[in-house]
This record gives sequence, C-alpha cells and structure tokens, in this order.
Amino acid sequence: MSDPVKLLFVCTANICRSPFMELLARDLAPTGAEYASAGTRGFTDAPVWEEMATQLDERQIAHQGFRSQALTGDHVERADLILTAETSHRRFILDDHPAAFRRVFTLGQFVEAVRTEDSGAAGRELLTRLGARRGLADPSLDVPDPYRRGPEVAAQCAATIEGMLRVVLPALTGSRMIAP
Repeated sequence: MSDPVKLLFVCTANICRSPFMELLARDLAPTGAEYASAGTRGFTDAPVWEEMATQLDERQIAHQGFRSQALTGDHVERADLILTAETSHRRFILDDHPAAFRRVFTLGQFVEAVRTEDSGAAGRELLTRLGARRGLADPSLDVPDPYRRGPEVAAQCAATIEGMLRVVLPALTGSRMIAP
C-alpha cells in the first residue's frame, strides 16, 4: 500500500493500554501504517505506566520517549481507523464525533470483524468493508484496564493486546507477523 493507514489507539489516560498498542504495533508492523495514541481523560505528558513499561521492556520495545496526550478532534479527524480499549472510549468519541461512526471500533470488535471477513480485502479496502457492516461493540471484548492492579494483570493485558494486534495488523498492513 502506498498510502499508509493512519491508526489511532485510545484508552482512558494514554499511559497503559493505548501506548502499549501504539508501541507494539510500531514494532510488529513498522510499515503500511502510521500509529498514534491518546486518552479520553487523565494524564498529559506522562510516561508509560511502570508495569506496562515492564511488558514493553520484556519485548525489547523502547518506550522512554513516549508521553501521554489527551484525545482531540484533530486526532479523530486525521485517523483512518480508531481502535479503543473499551466500549466506553468508543462512546466517548462518538458522542462528540458521530460522523466518525464507520471508523471507530473497539479493538476486540475490530478483531471479530477481521476474523469474519472472508473477502481477502486488506488495508483501506478492508476498512471500507468493515465500516459498512460493523457489528455491535460488545463489552465482553473490551481490554480490561491494568492500572494499579498489579504485574499479573498488566502481563495479561499485554498478552491480550498482543494477540489482538497479531490479527489486526496483518489485515491492515499486509505484513506477516513473526510468531511470539
């Protein structure tokens, strides 16, 4: 694909789940997409939370320069696809930006849509197809927030996100994922 997909990851404070998604995605599929992340509320200019930073360290993914940021209308407008950690983040975005409906999915919702897509479409064609026939955002597919819940929960969150990105990124970028 000559024009990379602009992918935005969103969680609450942009210190746990969405930076992990962004930084891991950059590592797993460095070409074919542009990655960013933001938070619906919470911290601004903060580093990755220490227990999620540990998960990045274990995967040898640099995170030291990362700083959290609040979600803005410009973020929403620039993104071709917005993947949120939870249904509440999706609702937050759509309350202010209803025209983004076909571009905003929870990560779990998008994974399920990719798994049921049988056309072989990838990249922008895939986004168009999935935006037109999206399923409901099911809270059971949300990525639970690991913040202040201990290293085991952070590790589970990281593994969940990695598994989901290994479904999403090949479909969006055409890249092959290396087995973990």
